[in-house]
Amino acid sequence: MDLYAKARTLGVQTEYIDGSGHRRVTTPEALSAILDALPPQTPRRILAEPVVIRSSRIAPSELLETARLPVKWKVIGAAAALAQGEAHDRSISWPPALPDGVHRLQLSDASGASEELPLLVAPEKAFAGDFDRCWVIAVQLYGVRSARNWGIGDFTDLKGLIEFAHHLGADGVGLNPLHVLFDDRPGDCSPYSPNSRLFLNALYIDVEDIPEFKLDTETRATLAQLRTRDLVDYVAVAAVKWRALRSAFAAFKTNPGLGRWHEFETYRRERGTLLSRFACFEVIRHKLSMPWWDWPDEWRQPSETACAKLRRARDTAADVEFVEFVQWTADRQLGACEELAHKLGMRVGLYLDVAVGVQSDGFDAWNEQIAISRQLGVGAPPDPLNTAGQDWGLAGFNAAGLELRGFEPFRQMLAAAMRHAGAVRLDHAFGLKRLYLVPRGFGPANGAYVLMPFEALLAATAQESVAHRCVVIGEDLGTVPEGFREQMNGWGIWSYLVMMFERDDQGAFRNADYYLADALVTFNTHDLSTYAGWRSFSDLKTKRALGIDPGETDEGRWHALGKLDDVLREHGIHSHDFYSVTGFLARTRSRMMAVSMEDLLGLVDQPNIPGTVYEHPNWRRRLPVSIEHLASAIDIDALKRATQERSRT
Repeated sequence: MDLYAKARTLGVQTEYIDGSGHRRVTTPEALSAILDALPPQTPRRILAEPVVIRSSRIAPSELLETARLPVKWKVIGAAAALAQGEAHDRSISWPPALPDGVHRLQLSDASGASEELPLLVAPEKAFAGDFDRCWVIAVQLYGVRSARNWGIGDFTDLKGLIEFAHHLGADGVGLNPLHVLFDDRPGDCSPYSPNSRLFLNALYIDVEDIPEFKLDTETRATLAQLRTRDLVDYVAVAAVKWRALRSAFAAFKTNPGLGRWHEFETYRRERGTLLSRFACFEVIRHKLSMPWWDWPDEWRQPSETACAKLRRARDTAADVEFVEFVQWTADRQLGACEELAHKLGMRVGLYLDVAVGVQSDGFDAWNEQIAISRQLGVGAPPDPLNTAGQDWGLAGFNAAGLELRGFEPFRQMLAAAMRHAGAVRLDHAFGLKRLYLVPRGFGPANGAYVLMPFEALLAATAQESVAHRCVVIGEDLGTVPEGFREQMNGWGIWSYLVMMFERDDQGAFRNADYYLADALVTFNTHDLSTYAGWRSFSDLKTKRALGIDPGETDEGRWHALGKLDDVLREHGIHSHDFYSVTGFLARTRSRMMAVSMEDLLGLVDQPNIPGTVYEHPNWRRRLPVSIEHLASAIDIDALKRATQERSRT
């Protein structure tokens, strides 16, 4: 079997049509590197893919032509066999009473071939939400300014935002990803490039809310300087906040109090092995100061024996416990935000973002070396806006590894995101169906699409969504694979509709009744211009000054502004300020609407400009107005009028 034929049998698409309509074929060198980076696989002979059984529609599974009858099958649960049988024709009919969950399916045929794969029993759909239509305020938490925070927004600020949103009639607050980054690389601040998607960014902790912490004079003086800055000084913030966390931990160890210690132990039991491994990983990473694939053999793979040894050692036991203390503190404070939202009767509470991948030298990639391919970067093929293609520098899941692990890494990621959320958004949801992967050392145009077990991932998403009563929104912007939205929506996963993109071939904006009901609707995203920046052409000017083609001419922008006026007038709206646009979006059928804080404050600069790293202050801008003065900086009466038909009463 030649290289290209082998790739096709393993779900690697060796050619594709790019965004400009050009046919591209992956080079043999790049294709070989992709195959080498994936777990060893044997082409299947009996069933082509994991089995998915939905509670209300149990369909038979068709056998491959290579299967030799009869085929024996057995479903294995956590402790014992759940069902077994024998197929004498070309399909297997499944019993109706299998319990929900992920089980192992063992198969063998008359030729002696055998294989094992996951079998998922899932709810009919993901959690649908217990509201008709609502809206949330979207905020970049790091950029929140207050009279008391330490130069970066924190979880106490989030409580203030929740109360403010409640006062406006909103049902929640939407946030940037809260994933943990690298504490020793604070300048690498993109929330979409995490160390791990399983734990929280400690810089969002309000250290003064820790009972054992005492603020000293030196720290107080430093904080006064940090609060005045217009950009988050991550290096300075990290230095003072980590020092304070160490101080709080030392005081906790000295006199934790029975209730506090019991709560800490409860959290450690809840998070179990994952928390223990993460803490050990962080301690070893700091001690060795090198990528985990260069570590000594004892630590190159996760090992419970090695972790137990580290936890007992006199020089490392406290360091491990400190990492766990920090994560407990972050989880406790975020949980308090969720509790406040529920107490206020908000029907969403927190709406959180989930990044599409992780840094290859971070915890998740070390902990899941089968399911995450560190040698492959997630990206996008060439298109008119980026003719070279994109490599986002992130490692993602691979299909073979997820199947071998029974989709546990994917489910753990979702559970961590949903732990305190009423809704989550999966960034680049197309990755559930196929990922564009670029091998390390190759340019982004030399990648290939690798198919994912789409139906099984949707089933796992529905399982976690129902278990956590959490709405799931799939970010489905861009070139949509055929049938993708229909299949995703069929599982109850909502679409993500951005008004700036919802235009026909003549550039006209879609009418309000065009928008799907099961969707989140918004005017823009963190990667797009703010409304004020869009109207003033500021985004075009900024990109051109950075040497980036904005993909739009000034004439094109004038045309778009005219088309916006047209659609607003068609709906009886005769002004075009941001509140007017919000009023238009509020009329759509889409069940959730997000309104960004940057737009409410009339800011010109957007949080992030894709394609830049150091050329622009991405993920650093602080709001010009503190929480204490938001009410006077926003036209609250206009906002309430615009959102009244979907506001909580």
